[in-house]
Amino acid sequence: MTFPDSSNPIRRALIVHAHPEPASFSSAQASAVAQQLKSEGVEVDFIDLYDLGWNPVLSREQFMNGPGYFKPQAEQMRAFAEGTLPEPVGAHLAKLQDADLLVLSFPVWWFSMPAILKGWIDQVFLLSAIFGGEHGIFDEGGMTTKKAMMLLTTGGAEASFAPGASSAPGGYGELNDFFYHVHRGMFEFVGYDVVQPFVTHEPVRLSDEEREQALVKARAYVTETLLVEPAAVR
Repeated sequence: MTFPDSSNPIRRALIVHAHPEPASFSSAQASAVAQQLKSEGVEVDFIDLYDLGWNPVLSREQFMNGPGYFKPQAEQMRAFAEGTLPEPVGAHLAKLQDADLLVLSFPVWWFSMPAILKGWIDQVFLLSAIFGGEHGIFDEGGMTTKKAMMLLTTGGAEASFAPGASSAPGGYGELNDFFYHVHRGMFEFVGYDVVQPFVTHEPVRLSDEEREQALVKARAYVTETLLVEPAAVR
């Protein structure tokens, strides 16, 4: 996937963070990016899913009392139209709609995102609110003119995710290939322009000094790339 041009100013950002350890490097990286955005005059909403105790399970009990056929998207659409979305889903949806930039911050687990974050997408990326209904999908989605990106940490070395790595001994494959379902199936599907992910590889193997340098790079990414370079065009 390529990440060339398309530009709109970022005035408000929503960072959704998913790591169970507050003292982790992933959490420090999310905090550093939030602080840098704020220092650049961007309003930042920060949702820490583990700290919040977010329930990733989309269930009938959120919408229905008693038996009956449960069709999740239909119930979500009805609740959105009637203003009865369960909280904090409604509040998170409002933050999502207000933001010019969405940042999903998480460690790469099994070449994907933690289940708690997928559960947030299931409940907050709402049909009729940000896609479908009055909106379409892709270029007609509800989040057009907005940007989205991933802020990642990995357990594997950078070389393991390099082009051609999947055919090399011990290589995994290109990171963007693993996250096509996020870039295309989540971000672009609802209209977002996709920004190249920022990745810190195997922070567990970094010294304290190297971790600080990695956080400096994350802050620099905000000022030198994220707020300057345009996002992708389809």
